[in-house]
Amino acid sequence: MNRAFLAPLLILGLASGCATSKPVALTEPTVVETACGECQFHMKGDSCDLAVRILGKGYYVKNVDIDSLGNAHGKDGLCNAIRQARVRGFVEGGKFVAEEFTLLPSAPAR
Repeated sequence: MNRAFLAPLLILGLASGCATSKPVALTEPTVVETACGECQFHMKGDSCDLAVRILGKGYYVKNVDIDSLGNAHGKDGLCNAIRQARVRGFVEGGKFVAEEFTLLPSAPAR
């Protein structure tokens, strides 16, 4: 696995395991899973909302709207597929506050 991918996750993992409740941060652009929290990650919610999954835990995303990333209900839309995004930001109040968010292209069909 790519070291550039693992380093920020290691930092995130160490920060989330600390006894103090400091906000968790991805200070370097990091590739994470992203999708509709309700449709794909089975998170509680009232409508289709963008979420990311970091170290197996889902967080709704602030500062980016699911509809700004294309047709969420299209074939490879975020309600129908788990995609990858390159993100930078931090977790605060149980939500991921995106400072950068780039949806990566869908993987080609095999």
